[in-house]
Amino acid sequence: MTRFYDQALKPTGLKLSQYSVLAHCSQTASINITDLSTVLDVDRTTLTRNLQPLVQAGWVRIKEGRDRRSRAVGLTEDGRELLDRAWPLWQQAERDFRRTMGREDTGRLRHLLDDAALAASH
Repeated sequence: MTRFYDQALKPTGLKLSQYSVLAHCSQTASINITDLSTVLDVDRTTLTRNLQPLVQAGWVRIKEGRDRRSRAVGLTEDGRELLDRAWPLWQQAERDFRRTMGREDTGRLRHLLDDAALAASH
């Protein structure tokens, strides 16, 4: 599935994991790294490593959070513009995936993936 979405997002230069970070960051002015790692279901170390290329590209910024030990992530204007270009590609990929798999099988697959992620987190 990841390859399918990566291919759809290729014109933007984003991978699905990067798109997910940008999409979640767009939901709020900023989100702390711990909360973002929870939402994305990745550990903080992996998220921090995955954020570096996004920071270097100028798509996200990391700043001091509520206290000196926490960090908050937010989209830059360039990141928001990139997400705006990527969004229709992701939507089309969703439609294509549902059409290829069928609505019922798509729902079952997503349910199984959610169950697998939940089982792996215990």
